[in-house]
Amino acid sequence: MHHPSLVIKYCPFCGASDPVYDGVKALRCTICGRRQFINAVAAVAVIIRNERGEILLTRRAHDPGKGMLDMPGGFVDALETVEQTVRREVKEELNLDLETISYLTSFPNEYLFEDMITYTADLAFAATVKDWSVLQPADDVAAVEFYAPENIPMDEVVFKSIRQFVTFIKFKVDILM
Repeated sequence: MHHPSLVIKYCPFCGASDPVYDGVKALRCTICGRRQFINAVAAVAVIIRNERGEILLTRRAHDPGKGMLDMPGGFVDALETVEQTVRREVKEELNLDLETISYLTSFPNEYLFEDMITYTADLAFAATVKDWSVLQPADDVAAVEFYAPENIPMDEVVFKSIRQFVTFIKFKVDILM
């Protein structure tokens, strides 16, 4: 697992080699002096309950965490609102259209992809589904499972932020009930 400062070897502005990491949050080019900040990337996770109050969790089809439990969601695309991301990701991954969405909370995360850490700001949304009959796992989702919040196997949940969301909803049992 590599911090971005160990992977980024060239200045994205002038192409000079070996920008210098300031030890906090940016790389500075020794030639042009410009800084490349190491910022968090926005991502969403969607908490959906069925009519029995169970939480919909997905099994990841790909790494990182292939086969582990996750929530539907993903990265926010450029020029997309987080609400648009919620609707798009749920449609892509589950073929579901959402009736309502509401923001709940956020947690930071470290997303390891191809040996580089991407820092994320993961935003959790609660959502309701228009029609469950069209549910079909696709895209990054291998399978769908439903769990009562107290029965979610935490050791199978892929990311720290998703485990934090699960803990959050265990104490907010009225969410979407």
